[in-house]
Amino acid sequence: MALTPVVLKFATALRRFWRRRDSYDVVADGVMVGRIFLSPTAPKHRPWMWTSDEYKGRPPLFGYEATREAAMAAFAKSWRRQDKGLRDKGSQREK
Repeated sequence: MALTPVVLKFATALRRFWRRRDSYDVVADGVMVGRIFLSPTAPKHRPWMWTSDEYKGRPPLFGYEATREAAMAAFAKSWRRQDKGLRDKGSQREK
């Protein structure tokens, strides 16, 4: 089972509801699996929030980071860790 690639897309649909200039959808297999955005309720020193939705057995997770790039890295690290966990579970079932 290969790693599922994810793509960051500018979130235009939700921008009209509240300051959405800094909001991105994370997409895998054509499905939105998470978001990265500036959160007005986040700690001041970590304003970027990342969230992952439940997807193909992955639990939803979230975190706060100082920059968008750090939020992207944290999301990617979480995604890879979960991908590895799902691959390990699959290989255990095959035994």
